[in-house]
Amino acid sequence: MTLLSEETDVFEAAPGQRCAVLFLARLRPASPEPTLRPVMEQLDALKAEGWRLSVDRVLAGDDAGHATADSPTVYATGFSHDVDFVGMFEAPTPSAALRGTLALEEAGWSRALRTEWLLGPREFLPVVGPASRPEDDWAFFALWKWNSAWQAASAEQRREYDLECDVAFSADVRAGAAIAGRHRLDGASEWDHVGVWRVPSVAMVQTAMREHTRVADFKFTTSRHYIGRRTRLEDVLRRK
Repeated sequence: MTLLSEETDVFEAAPGQRCAVLFLARLRPASPEPTLRPVMEQLDALKAEGWRLSVDRVLAGDDAGHATADSPTVYATGFSHDVDFVGMFEAPTPSAALRGTLALEEAGWSRALRTEWLLGPREFLPVVGPASRPEDDWAFFALWKWNSAWQAASAEQRREYDLECDVAFSADVRAGAAIAGRHRLDGASEWDHVGVWRVPSVAMVQTAMREHTRVADFKFTTSRHYIGRRTRLEDVLRRK
């Protein structure tokens, strides 16, 4: 896959074909038909096929020791956003992502949640520093697309921009953020990329955004951000 931006000291290009399955979801009125069991059974089948069903598992990468610790997870965002839940799974390939998403909808997901699905291949590997903690239960989802200023910039200007942004990303990792790499969404979406961070608190994200603003991270992008707290998908489907 051709990279839209180059590797940096923080981000390393990802091998393979793994594919993000990002979802922005709103609760539907409770359905009289059962949804919990068939959806969870379908997720078990996808996990057996190599899907990763939580941001935590995506961050763990190819570490087989985390393979069983992968409860399907979403993040509650309704307290401050126009969707109730946001989350990201990761499929082994783009074709598996499409098949699995359709299978989940047919299993009953669509009766419980009205969902915008965004699929795209992994571009950069996860970045997990020593300050990151698995128990941190907040996540920050950043969708962005390159604007006209980026399109008009030279290769040298884009490279300088990437290195400036690296300063902010390095600070994020030192402060405890774990970044689930970067995934491309431009194949079938208005967005070019998604980045997901596991973070210790909302306050840490606020501090990080000030640093990203200082290094002019947003001069070349239009973005949409979501922040939410870790929630078991099973609890969402049970309406707990």
